Amino acid sequence: MPRLFWRHTRHVVLLLILVLVGAGVARAAGPVARAVLFFSPTCPHCHYVLEEVLPPLQTRYGEQLEVQLIDVTQPEGQSLYQAAVAAFAIPEERMAVPTLVFDTTVLVGSDEIPAQLPGLIEAALAAGGNTWPAIPGLDLPADGSAAPATTPALNPFQRDPLANSLALALLLGMVASVVVVAFTVRAPLDRPLVGWRGWAVPLLAIVGMAIAVYLATVEVKGMEAACGPVGDCNAVQQSPYARLFGVLPVGVLGVLAYGAVLGAWALHQYGTGRPTHWAGLALPVLAFGGTLFSIYLTFLEPFVIGATCMWCLSSAALMTALLWITAPRGQVAIRRGRAHPRVAH
Repeated sequence: MPRLFWRHTRHVVLLLILVLVGAGVARAAGPVARAVLFFSPTCPHCHYVLEEVLPPLQTRYGEQLEVQLIDVTQPEGQSLYQAAVAAFAIPEERMAVPTLVFDTTVLVGSDEIPAQLPGLIEAALAAGGNTWPAIPGLDLPADGSAAPATTPALNPFQRDPLANSLALALLLGMVASVVVVAFTVRAPLDRPLVGWRGWAVPLLAIVGMAIAVYLATVEVKGMEAACGPVGDCNAVQQSPYARLFGVLPVGVLGVLAYGAVLGAWALHQYGTGRPTHWAGLALPVLAFGGTLFSIYLTFLEPFVIGATCMWCLSSAALMTALLWITAPRGQVAIRRGRAHPRVAH
């Protein structure tokens, strides 16, 4: 009986091995969807496609999806990109990375690629697979045996050194401001805002609110932000960190914060009684909390997201300026029966 059992078991094991090998051969021989992706190691949108879009598709399709990565910052990669531009008549306004070529279809940007690539893959597999795009100079075996290119290992800061350096400089300034204010602030916190400080607070708060309203509109409507020559606002606004707890757009939170500062200033300057006292206390507290939150957001940009939004940096600088203006520093001297600030701020 043991010998008979082992004989049948051995047959079952051999049958399973044959089935698994056959399945592997069948899978390898199945249809394959192929595409070429042109990218730059310093492009945040490229990293979004490489790190957020392609991995789930690769997991889903396995060996049925082959994407050849070509670095346009390398001479050979730039030559292939220019060849693709000529071969597919890519207009000048669409000459940007990431660019993905699938058969004769050209997708540009971190919006088009995730929106259209899954459908192209399904259509190609349903039709029995496709070949590599007809890019002059691109020499890849039809069976996909060529080793795929890999993205250079770059930390987020290296993706945009100039803009991220500006964010780092502001970050250090904000941290220093919080430390200095924390050690030099003196009671009472509700001192009147005299001289230029009286009109500087509402002016800065209104400018900050205008920026926050714009960013909130971008985040809520999912529209493209108007970015200057430095930084990448859209990469920041499209990141998961653009919403607090994944729900509240950070821009909306900024509108509420600057609105609270404006309300506290108005009540402190023109109100009467206890509300004026509490409004005076709220002003430096709001500015201090807003600066701390701005430090958190500014840290995320160069060290986590790998992109910097100049609108966000402007808002952070405004909130830090409000902290310096509203936080009372220095001792209060008593002269002729009245309290006068010896050192106003």
